[in-house]
Amino acid sequence: MATETHQTSATAAATFAAWLDRFTAALHNADAAGTTALLARDCWWRDLLALTWDLGTYRGSDAVTTMLGERLTPGAITDIKLTTEFGPRHAGDTVEGFITFETPLGFGRGAVRLVQEDGDWVAWTVLTELDDLRGHERAIGPHRSRGPRHQPSDGRNWLQQRQDHAKYLDDDPDVVVIGAGQGGLTVAANLGLMGVDTLVLEKSERVGDGWRKRYHSLVLHDPVWADHLPYLPYPDSWPVYCPKDKIADWFESYAAAMELNVWTSAELTASDYDEATGRWTLRVTTKDGEREIHPRDVILATGAAGEPNVPAVPGRDRFAGTSYHSSKHADAQSWAGKRAVVVGACNSGHDIAQDLYEAGADVTLVQRSSTHIISQEHGIPAIFGSNFVEGGPPTAYADLLAAGTPWPLVLEFAKDGVIETAKKDADLLAALDAAGFKRNDGPDGTGLMGYALAYGGGYYIDVGASRLIADGKIKLAQGSGLAEFTPDGIRLEDGRTLDADLVVLATGYRNMRETARRLFGDGVADRLPLVLGIGEDGEIGGLYRRTGHPAFWYMGGPLAWVRIYSKHLALQITAKHAGLPTP
Repeated sequence: MATETHQTSATAAATFAAWLDRFTAALHNADAAGTTALLARDCWWRDLLALTWDLGTYRGSDAVTTMLGERLTPGAITDIKLTTEFGPRHAGDTVEGFITFETPLGFGRGAVRLVQEDGDWVAWTVLTELDDLRGHERAIGPHRSRGPRHQPSDGRNWLQQRQDHAKYLDDDPDVVVIGAGQGGLTVAANLGLMGVDTLVLEKSERVGDGWRKRYHSLVLHDPVWADHLPYLPYPDSWPVYCPKDKIADWFESYAAAMELNVWTSAELTASDYDEATGRWTLRVTTKDGEREIHPRDVILATGAAGEPNVPAVPGRDRFAGTSYHSSKHADAQSWAGKRAVVVGACNSGHDIAQDLYEAGADVTLVQRSSTHIISQEHGIPAIFGSNFVEGGPPTAYADLLAAGTPWPLVLEFAKDGVIETAKKDADLLAALDAAGFKRNDGPDGTGLMGYALAYGGGYYIDVGASRLIADGKIKLAQGSGLAEFTPDGIRLEDGRTLDADLVVLATGYRNMRETARRLFGDGVADRLPLVLGIGEDGEIGGLYRRTGHPAFWYMGGPLAWVRIYSKHLALQITAKHAGLPTP
């Protein structure tokens, strides 16, 4: 078996090296047509800042040839080398390989999947991504700091210098990030390593409170292999599914270890952007009083889902019980023996209903429209595949394979995953159907991924609530929306009434652009795109790239996304501040 594996690896390496020789020659000659001839007819090329200075997806020979014709000038990509640390390797019917290269701006990496077409090996997917800017390389590995002097000239040691700098009493940060969740922390870490002075504002008392203050039983749904933070992976002992308080404490440790400048208990109260100077004026309430700072750029990192969507339901003021949005749910224990109604049947609604049930409450879940259901046991492996598993590729290469799978192709793959997962979850889904729960297969059959990319919600990953619903332990009120509150509970649109001591509105979130509108006003928000949704260019709306405002950026998404794309956002801002001649 070992000999067979070695021979397979050698064959993959030879196949990839032969293709790469031709690919290198075509790129060296800036031959767009010759490069495209080495690709499959239904090929995909995803470029992340290397050629186009944007995030872009190009499908098919014509689209790729057009892009290369515009961007593939002599010297655009040089010094291409095969990466042998991991791969090339056979992966089903494909051969996967990795490359490094240089561009006029810096240093890049790539991932390529080869398939056989008409008897020849050609590239099915190509990823080219910028990894570092020349002269502004991240301070890691050979570029790391030598550390502080043993005898500082001003008498302050490293800690004192860090504390003084983070106060920004005599200068301004280059960038201000709003929010110290995973998006804010990872982009701040990348900017800091690139030499861009960055301050993070967090309205909570501690870094990590965005997780720490959520409901008592919350556990992450994504597996550990997909959830590492950049530059500081979790220990090998980390659980597959992490509890909220553990991830919150890790975020706090991450901010300290990565030397991030964070003001906690800090809230933006006013803002203004001066087009002439290219500077913001931000007024911030802090625990030490009011401050005014003037960064060049602002990054909104309050979460891709955005503002809590709290519907204006008549009669809420006369409800004798307690009602709140699901984002405010923290502790179910005080509702033991009480009647609870949860309005909304996606992830938060299910998790909170289960939390309340396990605390001893009498729970009814109101399902207003159908929901996509997968089990954690079968659905999560189908979504993350063979790259984010125990013994899978090192994270750096798993990320290249993920980034090298364009979002429209991710959605195509998702359709098969929905079908296969439904077969494995058949008993659970049949029990839900029998209970009257309404299900769907996601937008155009794309399941969780389709919902996540379009809306950031609309699904439930079952960790126990589905069985409770199927068994009648969590009651189900299906098919009707909330019409009004009554003094004793709620009335549904079909006339049914539900008595309640507690009503939880698991009614989702508004678009992140509405958070920008609340914090920065219509003048900024009206220039911004909506966040999420896959655009005609094959990329996620709004995130990780220019927004239409010259000094405003969005950052957000699950841990797996922000680990990859925080670097690309930081590269764009670093290049802007350095005045580099970007394409």
